[in-house]
Amino acid sequence: MILSELLGRPAYVDSHRVGWVIDVRLRPDTRDTGDTDEPMPVLRAYGLIVSPHSKSSTLGYERSTVGSPGPIAALQRWRHRETFLVPWADVAGIETDRIRLRPDHHRYRPELITSASSPPNSEDFAHRSE
Repeated sequence: MILSELLGRPAYVDSHRVGWVIDVRLRPDTRDTGDTDEPMPVLRAYGLIVSPHSKSSTLGYERSTVGSPGPIAALQRWRHRETFLVPWADVAGIETDRIRLRPDHHRYRPELITSASSPPNSEDFAHRSE
């Protein structure tokens, strides 16, 4: 499956739609492959970003340090309010017309704390939604 095929699909818990998949969060694989000639780390799916209000992208405004231009940042925050990150382990299944989440899935804040050029740390993946 190509990751872009997941974008825009509705996410369901049982028969209730909880939103749409708007992004896929990737994480570098930390396992040592022993291959020092590899130019880039292997990326693994960490989770799905689900928005209950919009099918559109966050346009990079999920990064906690992005705040300008102000009107666009405010609009994006409003459009993606209550957006959450679901760990890949909480995805129960992928069907042709929907993504099924486990009923007891975890919801985390989707904001990225560090920039794309900085290596991720545990804080990037550990903030739980309220």
